[in-house]
Amino acid sequence: MRLRIGQGFDFHPLESGRKLLLGGVEVTYHAGLKGHSDADVAAHALANAILGAIGEGDLGRRFPDSDPRYKNADSLKLLSEVWQSAAERGWCLVNADLTIFAQQPRLAPYLTSMRERLASAMGADASQLNVKASSPEGLGALGRGEGMAAAAVVLLSADD
Repeated sequence: MRLRIGQGFDFHPLESGRKLLLGGVEVTYHAGLKGHSDADVAAHALANAILGAIGEGDLGRRFPDSDPRYKNADSLKLLSEVWQSAAERGWCLVNADLTIFAQQPRLAPYLTSMRERLASAMGADASQLNVKASSPEGLGALGRGEGMAAAAVVLLSADD
């Protein structure tokens, strides 16, 4: 059996007038994340981790913001496409761990739904994915509420 680890990270600034989508779930808040796609940092970090594990670059190379096809793209669909690339190469998800960094809003009420939506986009069981949130405790740009970030790690396996 072969094993591969990948790690991913993503961050976006907050912007008034946009929906806040995290892990494919609409979170009630006065601002959303600014980006070419829907800017879902959770889905982006997870997709970047998968791409890292399979040695296929990163999300920006795969879905460039210079390509109008990805304007306001659904990040769960992008994650699903990335996962399909891994599965076609024979990789299976052992587990994934995801942390979302945000000063506000409190994300605890949304974490179970995020876990289910992200796992579904990957054709995985929710038990294979852990989703948690952490506050930057007022430190830096994230602590000032200027944006949000997410970090993910995945473990993939494949038969020899």
